[in-house]
Amino acid sequence: MGDRGTSNHSAVTDFILIGFRVRPELHILLFLLFLLVYAMILLGNVGMMTIIMTDPRLNTPMYFFLGNLSFIDLFYSSVIAPKAMINFWSESKSISFAGCLIQFFLFALFIVTEGFLLAAMAYDRFIAICNPLLYSVQMSTRLCIQLVAGSYFCGCISSVLQTGMTFTLPFCASRAIDHFYCDTRPLQRISCSDLFIYRMVSFSLSGIIIMPTIIVIIISYMYIVSTVLKIRSSEGRKKAFSTCSSHLGVVGVLYGAVFFMYLTPDRFPELSKVASLCYTLVTPMLNPLIYSLRNKDVKEVLKKLLEKRNTIV
Repeated sequence: MGDRGTSNHSAVTDFILIGFRVRPELHILLFLLFLLVYAMILLGNVGMMTIIMTDPRLNTPMYFFLGNLSFIDLFYSSVIAPKAMINFWSESKSISFAGCLIQFFLFALFIVTEGFLLAAMAYDRFIAICNPLLYSVQMSTRLCIQLVAGSYFCGCISSVLQTGMTFTLPFCASRAIDHFYCDTRPLQRISCSDLFIYRMVSFSLSGIIIMPTIIVIIISYMYIVSTVLKIRSSEGRKKAFSTCSSHLGVVGVLYGAVFFMYLTPDRFPELSKVASLCYTLVTPMLNPLIYSLRNKDVKEVLKKLLEKRNTIV
């Protein structure tokens, strides 16, 4: 049986991405929806990175992290959206084994990196509110670069392990992946091996990744709330909370979507696809909107840019 599994695994050269099980006439509508969302992702995240890089007033640790967040959102959505849109028009809906592996690896890399980056951003807000006088000293350029590099390193290690475990499974049950991109659970369904050990290791790895980031975020905000409540003026409390509301919104959207998807029973694949949409496309689309609408500095820069453009016109 082991030889047969190995033989079938070696024979797999491509997969079929089934995507959404809807009537063919709805594919055009889904394509247009994906195109609109992806265009908003490109516009929002490229715009955010451009504003942060070109305006010297935004040369602070918070915006350094935000620029990296926009970069991550832009790239992990780009790993998913273009292929999904192509498949709405494709009859074969195929993706090569190497293409599936690369898509899986890059998406895992960026999504885990984002989790660690959000934890670093929570720590940044903690220092800014709880130790404002020491902020510029503690959140040095060197530390900011180290935190971002560490986020990418953790994302890379996690992605290598997860990709290595997943793509050494024997895929002899089917070539058809019941999803719109290569993800862990759909790939597990088409494996014909015993997945008990794989699932235990995968669950442990997910816990090692998720728990530290959530703990850092929770502890940071416990100290932030405690500090803010000690501020006597309501205006001061409002200002302090406003610096955190955007970050909390992004954390809530991302982790809410991820938990919803992975807590959805495996017998409801269509529901899992909808949940996947939330953090593969909706979250990268919302993040620039959340930061631009809830952030006074970004709104002022955007306002001045628009005024300058109107003056030129």
